[in-house]
Amino acid sequence: MRVEDKKRSLTVAPFKCAWGEEFRFLEAGRGCIAFEASAQNDVTLVFREQPGSQHYHYKMDSSRHYAVILGSHRNKRLKIEVDGRTVVDEAGVGLCRSSSFQSYWISIYDGLISIGQGRHPNNNVLFQWLDPEPNRNVQYVGLSSWDKHVGYRNISVLPSAPQNSIRWSQIEYAYADRHGEGGHAKNEESKDGCEQRVIADFLESWDFSDAMFVVGSERKVVPAHKIVLAASGEFDFISMSGTAIELPSFSYPVLHSLLEYIYTGSTQIAEWQLDSLLELSLQFKVKPLVKRCEEMLDCFTKMDNDLSVSSRNLEVSSSGSQAHQVDYFPFKAPVTVQKIKQFLASGEHSDINIFVSGQGFVAKAHKLVLSLWSMPFAKMFTNGMKESSAPNVFFEDASAEAFSLLLQFMYSGELKVDNRYITPALVQLLLLSDQFGITVLQFECCKRIMEFLSEDTVCSVLQAVSSISSCKLLEEMCKQNFATHFDYCTTACTDFVLLDEATFKDILQQGDMTVTSEEKVLDAILTWCMEACETFYWSSVDKLLSTSTPEQLFGERLTAINTLLPFVRFPLMPPSLLQRMEKSNLAKHIELFRQLVAEAIEFSNAGPWMMMTNKCERFLHRRSSYRELQYISDGDNNGVIYYAGTSFGKHQWINPVLAKQAAQIRGTRIQRLWFQKITRGLVLLGLETKMARSVLGGW
Repeated sequence: MRVEDKKRSLTVAPFKCAWGEEFRFLEAGRGCIAFEASAQNDVTLVFREQPGSQHYHYKMDSSRHYAVILGSHRNKRLKIEVDGRTVVDEAGVGLCRSSSFQSYWISIYDGLISIGQGRHPNNNVLFQWLDPEPNRNVQYVGLSSWDKHVGYRNISVLPSAPQNSIRWSQIEYAYADRHGEGGHAKNEESKDGCEQRVIADFLESWDFSDAMFVVGSERKVVPAHKIVLAASGEFDFISMSGTAIELPSFSYPVLHSLLEYIYTGSTQIAEWQLDSLLELSLQFKVKPLVKRCEEMLDCFTKMDNDLSVSSRNLEVSSSGSQAHQVDYFPFKAPVTVQKIKQFLASGEHSDINIFVSGQGFVAKAHKLVLSLWSMPFAKMFTNGMKESSAPNVFFEDASAEAFSLLLQFMYSGELKVDNRYITPALVQLLLLSDQFGITVLQFECCKRIMEFLSEDTVCSVLQAVSSISSCKLLEEMCKQNFATHFDYCTTACTDFVLLDEATFKDILQQGDMTVTSEEKVLDAILTWCMEACETFYWSSVDKLLSTSTPEQLFGERLTAINTLLPFVRFPLMPPSLLQRMEKSNLAKHIELFRQLVAEAIEFSNAGPWMMMTNKCERFLHRRSSYRELQYISDGDNNGVIYYAGTSFGKHQWINPVLAKQAAQIRGTRIQRLWFQKITRGLVLLGLETKMARSVLGGW
């Protein structure tokens, strides 16, 4: 069996397991396998450090491995085993018993096992389990079975990425580390988002400070930030003397404890100063701190402790982060997110105006907030250049809508876009998040795009992400989606000509590329090489070459023709078409084209035995865009009759004539093929051809 055929479909016998180099993660401990399965019992996948044998069975394996069993106990349970020990045994989660193929994916990322349904990894998650002692060396995937045959097809091994249901602090930006430039560890110049700062870094810092306290008899000056203070309490900045708040009756340690609590969520204070801290927090209405001080004082009162003489330090902590705050959000309680969001809307306490060149004003923002999220922003505002002191900053090559979404995320920690569509603004937002090193926003954008990726949007997304090294998973999904819908993506519009040569070449190399004919592949290559704004058929290009030279038609992409033409499988074209091509201007002007056509004609004249002996990829059939009705076993639901009477499995079987399927198919290119297959099926059931024609409505 050819490797490509094996990747497309295979049947695993009871108590057997299929292994192969094509079923191997690119990186040990991290990978995702997507597949379709047809089974009457469970579907079992095994993940090992080394491949097993054909007669391997996970029940007899004493080495380290994971086993995921979809539909254990007669399709009633989901099981996960680690080294033969059951760690998950959940009811109601598993493979629905069906002889028709269903799509699944299983992802492993540093011990995080995610199981989902559907064609797209990271979507429709059914179950997740995190191994407390992860095996980071598993790399080979075995496709196994229990006591009945299991059919597998459309098997793809992809990179894996963290799921959004796992906290970012738990994965510690591992994906960004993995895909950093050159694979090197992060450093101070990195843009991977690991340099994101928290508000505690700005405690009593003069960076971006726009307020100050003058405290105690010694009149010590302490810097602060209006947006932080105003989001945690009520500070009267209007009545301030200039930008200073005078606190002559309080000592510096008490003010430091107040600010430390606001900026970090916790602080320490000497017992004898607890009353002063309560008084100061009441003055500025920092309600969470007031509550904690009152609780502690009440507790000490009940215990009859004399606080006036005790110098013991007390720990004063926030009761917890707000429920809607995520771990990567730089502001913590008592700072309220709602007030931070209001400051973006109102522009209150802002110190920078954001403009997008050619589109005008976007928003009044705060350098502190932008710098908390982005190291590039922080450097922009502190490097001593004009942006450091200028009230306005202008950005090129961005959309105002995308920049507005970027700011909303920075001030709320939430990505607010229409979940139903991949808009140009979302793609632009992905580029902005990469430009400013906001890794968590990159992840969120990638997840939204992967969830709703379609053949209508794949070109624009692929054009954007091909330049972002940390979006390889999304890029790979885009290439696979393009290859699966190759006809549509190259004829519905010509956006694909904007892809770079390396990306287009990768698409043409996809093993699962689906086309109706090799002419479509040739037409797409010629259209791309011409950078045309409309689709050009090879016959049209042939006519143009009668009055133009290849240099005039293809320009700078002329050299790419010799790179891309070998991906056209000329031997699969009809002999009559090859004979026309042999006499064409393309053959006269492009030597490689002439050679490939001559090779195909020689192949066609050699007969069927040539196909069986020649293993060159150009001689192998591609996956057809027509639906494959693959036979697995007697009585399965993959036959022509079943699909004709169920509208391809959408409803219970009824006569195709009553469902008007026959009328819909009549007159199409595949009318004769359908009639031949269905008639043959009915005859095998004992019906005469005349009766078969009657059932089919007179075909």
